[in-house]
Order: sequence, then structure tokens, then C-alpha cells
Amino acid sequence: MHARAVVLALVAAVIAAAPVAARAPKHAGGSPTPSAQGTAVPDVPPAEGAAKQRLDTSPRHGELVSVDVDGKPVRTWIVYPQRKDPAAVVVLIHEIYGLSDWIRAVADQLAYEGYVAVVPDLLSGHGPNGGGTDAFPDRDAVTKAVFGLDRGEVLHRLDAVRTWAIGLPAATKKSVAMGFCWGGAVSFGWAAAQPALDGAIVYYGPPPPHAQLATIQMPVLGFYGAEDARVTTTVADTRAAMEDLGKPYEVHVYLGAGHGFLRAQDEQEGANQRAAFQAWTTTRSFLRARTRP
Repeated sequence: MHARAVVLALVAAVIAAAPVAARAPKHAGGSPTPSAQGTAVPDVPPAEGAAKQRLDTSPRHGELVSVDVDGKPVRTWIVYPQRKDPAAVVVLIHEIYGLSDWIRAVADQLAYEGYVAVVPDLLSGHGPNGGGTDAFPDRDAVTKAVFGLDRGEVLHRLDAVRTWAIGLPAATKKSVAMGFCWGGAVSFGWAAAQPALDGAIVYYGPPPPHAQLATIQMPVLGFYGAEDARVTTTVADTRAAMEDLGKPYEVHVYLGAGHGFLRAQDEQEGANQRAAFQAWTTTRSFLRARTRP
């Protein structure tokens, strides 16, 4: 069967089988926080083109910190929510573009909604002169370097950053992984390797080898674009394997949406933006359910 036909068949199956999720309150962390201009933050992270403006106007405290991993620093962007009580941790795993303004803006959105959001720069120490993402000369160099990262090292660093984050006074012991594109694949793989996670969210990332799925001990939530055949054609087999294993795997495939729809919301003639809003609403509900005390 042609790849597009496979994807469309999967979409139909998902629509028929998926339960309708209850809509959670818009903001898990209390009252909405005004931006610097006095207007409410949107209900989804910004598209890539608006990320820098979001960061420049955010009233939330975000900073780059250094997390020691086996004696080597891993630069990590952290954003704290504006709330009195400790908050659950969301560990964000960046795309092939490394620690970009866009992934930092996603962290800001999560902090706005009440979570401690952390984004390790997984290129830390791999750039020119031992730097990270910002040490590379251009995006193509960053992409090449990310693809060259050792997966074992990546998972080890994520474990260390998670341990550090849930040990913060402002954090609870609850933690969820969330990744996009390359990071979506890593999030799925990390779910198989780290049983202490409370959930894993996969935005348009392929699964780990099916032999690893049996070790997953938390619900996995996956979002995919119907026009992203490279990734979305893997979903039907993965869903069947997870069902056979009795593992919770909630799948959402969006008609007309392409790869990277949350970042590229202005593409695909509106389909990416519609997918972004629907996916983020479900993400919000999932996070609330998986991190409540």
C-alpha cells in the first residue's frame, strides 16, 4: 500500500478508536499570568517566528544553568512558574536544531501553565571549543551534530538533569518527558529506559525498536501529522505492539498537518495551526492528569 494511503487509513482508525478527551482547565498552574504588555499568554507555544518576542516579553524567570553530569557541565535552560507551591517538572527534549529560541519559548509556555520546565542543551561540550548549540556556525552544523550524538550519552544526561530538577526546592518529584522531532524519538526511547518518569509525550518522533517497548511503565502520548509519512507510517505498527503489551499509547494524527506542526504553525494552509491548538489542549490535559499529587 502507498505510504499516503497507509497514513490515511491510520487517521481513520485513530478517529474511530480514540476516546474523546475531557477538556482540562486552560491553565494547570492557577490564574493566567499577564505578559509584559498586560495581555494573556496564548493557549499554545508560539510559532518559531514569534519565539524571540515571547522570550523578550515574558515576566517569568528563565535562566541558563550548568548541571554537572559526571564532572562535565550540561547547559540547561530552566523556567519557573509563578506560583507559591512546588510544581511538577517537564523535561523538554529539543529538535535537531538544538537549544533554540523556539524550544525555550515552549518552556516558557509550560512555566506559564504551572510547571518547572527544563531544557538541557544536549550538544553541551560537543560544539567548537567545547561549547554547545550557540557555538556552532549555523543551523546546518547544529543539525549534523545532533544527529551524531550518542544515544546512550543523551539518555544518561537526561537522567541526570531530571534528578537535578526534581531535587529543586521549587519542584515536586513528578516528572514528564516531552520531545519534538528528533527529541520526540528520544522522549519515546527515554520512556523505555527510565521507569521513574510519570509520562512521556512524543511530538512527531519515531518509536524505539519494538523490543524496547515492553519496558515502558508509563503512559505515552503521541502527536503526528498526516502529511508526515516518514514518521506517521510507523504509528500503526507501534500502536499494535503497545496494545499487545498492554501499554497505554494514546495517538493523535491530524489531517493536513505536516512534520513540525507546533513550530511551523503558519504552514500547511492552516492545518498546522489547527493541529497545534488541538495537540496542545490534549498535552495540557495529559500533563495535569500525570502530575497531580
